[in-house]
Amino acid sequence: MTDFETLAEHKGREHHISKMGEFLKQIIYGGNDGIVTTFAVVAGFAGAGAEGVAQVGGIAVLLFGLANLFADATAMGLGEFLSARSEKDLYHSVRDKEIYEILNNPEMERRETIEILSDKGMTLKDANGMADILERYPEYYGDFMMAYEIGMADPADEDPVMNGLATFTSFIIFGIVPLIPYFVLEPVAATFKLSIFATFSALCILGLLRYMVIRENILRCVGETVLVGGVCASVAYIVGLAFA
Repeated sequence: MTDFETLAEHKGREHHISKMGEFLKQIIYGGNDGIVTTFAVVAGFAGAGAEGVAQVGGIAVLLFGLANLFADATAMGLGEFLSARSEKDLYHSVRDKEIYEILNNPEMERRETIEILSDKGMTLKDANGMADILERYPEYYGDFMMAYEIGMADPADEDPVMNGLATFTSFIIFGIVPLIPYFVLEPVAATFKLSIFATFSALCILGLLRYMVIRENILRCVGETVLVGGVCASVAYIVGLAFA
């Protein structure tokens, strides 16, 4: 922090998270499901008959693939929206009860606070001093107990609409990749192989996006993403073979 840098500027620089980082969970979740869901259609057709995808035709693959893509993307987006809304509602409901206990049953809350602080390594004297301070600020006391007693993070910065939109968009963008070969080529065995390659590439890109945000081991970021998506895609193909 320089002499000319304000506290707000320092916090903004030190803790800045990109827009992609803010929605990383939704991007990875939606993208992975989109890739696997669409590839499941292609793989299911490919594994279902001796002639592979050519047996049903490219139009059928695209029809079922796109129908699944948009239906599931909508369901995922709306599901994420409802999930985020429910999480907020639950948090505030539990927090209201915690504030009530702080105001109406202070001794029990104090004992819980001292136990929490002691478990964190604080001396009994300091724990009592901290409890004295917290009792003077019930609203912050409620936030403290939500975090350290209940174990719930404040979802104040979560936007259910944007979360749902990010999930929907990621699902569509990544989910359409396994279908791209069928838009431009005949539905032959070689096209299915290109779809497999496209699916693998999409999973790699998703893993790289994860790495670009969290900046940790690139092999783990990409490897885990490809492994999880690959397992799901393999299951879809095996199911298709089972019903051949």
